[in-house]
Amino acid sequence: MPQYETIIGLEVHVQLKTDSKLFCGCSTQFGAPPNSQVCPVCLGMPGALPVMNRQAITLAVKAGLALNCNIPPMTKWDRKQYFYPDLPKGYQISQYDLPICADGFLDIDDPASEGDTRRIGLIRAHLEEDAGKSQHDEASGRQDSRIDLNRCGTPLLEIVSQPDMRSSAEAKNYLTELKLLLTHLEVSDCEMQEGSLRVDANINLHLDVDGKKIATPIVEVKNMNSFRAVERALDYEAERQYAHWEETGQTIKDAPKTTRGWDDSREQTFAQREKEESADYRYFPDPDLLPVRLPRSFIDQVRDTIQETPAQARDRLQTQHGLSAYDADVIVNQGAAMLGYFETVADVSGDPKRASSWLQQDVLRTLKEQETSIEEFPIPAKRLGELLGRVRSGDLDNNRARDVFAYLIDNDSDVDSACTALGIEAVDSGEIESLCQKLLDDNPQVVQDVRGGKQQAVGRLIGQAKKVNPNANPQQVRETLLKLING
Repeated sequence: MPQYETIIGLEVHVQLKTDSKLFCGCSTQFGAPPNSQVCPVCLGMPGALPVMNRQAITLAVKAGLALNCNIPPMTKWDRKQYFYPDLPKGYQISQYDLPICADGFLDIDDPASEGDTRRIGLIRAHLEEDAGKSQHDEASGRQDSRIDLNRCGTPLLEIVSQPDMRSSAEAKNYLTELKLLLTHLEVSDCEMQEGSLRVDANINLHLDVDGKKIATPIVEVKNMNSFRAVERALDYEAERQYAHWEETGQTIKDAPKTTRGWDDSREQTFAQREKEESADYRYFPDPDLLPVRLPRSFIDQVRDTIQETPAQARDRLQTQHGLSAYDADVIVNQGAAMLGYFETVADVSGDPKRASSWLQQDVLRTLKEQETSIEEFPIPAKRLGELLGRVRSGDLDNNRARDVFAYLIDNDSDVDSACTALGIEAVDSGEIESLCQKLLDDNPQVVQDVRGGKQQAVGRLIGQAKKVNPNANPQQVRETLLKLING
């Protein structure tokens, strides 16, 4: 059986986080009634002229800089001709030979080698306007198709990778890191369910046949509504292409590039059409829009707004707060809001590792149970930091702190009031010592066991101490017991 290598490149369309469309003042808000956010410009009415959205250009440059792209001193707009029912003008305003960003890269975790990274090259990232949305009767195929043009004209940044990915797992890691970067920088909200992030995957196989390298025809896979769907579609398509090559022997020289859709319910791809080449789109410079000059001062100004990328944040959490690579990755991957929450908790508590542990366990569990976000979490970061600071100082043990945590979830209270409501009081060292001495007097066998080398024997007395005084700190009790026994 010939060995083959999977070759994957991704085209990712992200809707930029602007209030208005790319060439008109219509709103980009999601969820409005169909065809309620349109005007003569985005409907392509005769005589309507486009006006550029400066914020879209700023966000595109910001994304390009974060993706290590070159930003040219000038970019321009082109008309891309194709005829879809949800494209009123009959052409799309896009960018062809002078994109706003080019020749970048994104480093991702290598799924095949823990701790290593893979560098995925980027060919370009260019601006273009979105088309509308066709709604078909896919169940019976008998009802009329409907068109919602609210999305028509919204600003998209199309990010085109090099065919550098070699597995579906790499593709998923690339998409995860790209989404994290763009949301962290507030370039896009990247909500796939709202259509603000869409992925087209290009895939073919390189086979080693009798010492020669041959390639199968390239297929572009569409209609994938999640990163998991992208992963499954690529795995399926690789197997399908290999089986097709075994049956037909077709190579990239024998067949044109084709487009296939992904059926998520059947978990298989299906043929759609042959893919157009650039000549088929008949690109030419848009006569209604001037080229855009991007002065170095403007690019530097945008660069100054990029405070920190997710990769830099991971490194900082490890060096500044002493977190493990895994813990830093978990926190940063939750997004910029979670990162900010963690840093406040860590600073106030003075215990970054404990803050990380509580966030990954208690906070994330509560967010999942309540189906909410960290922005709506009922315990402010400073308050949780104060609670964990008491654990660090020994005033509270973890169990009592979790009682307070649960109380704060349901009550808008400060830590002092929560402790009072729960009957939690500080216990001084003299009281702890008296309690421990009485327990040792009543349990001479424990004393003998510890002096015989079984220090774990004191564990039997810690539970008794908690029954006598629920506020007794188990760690303090353990240390006091051992101190009294060993004299």
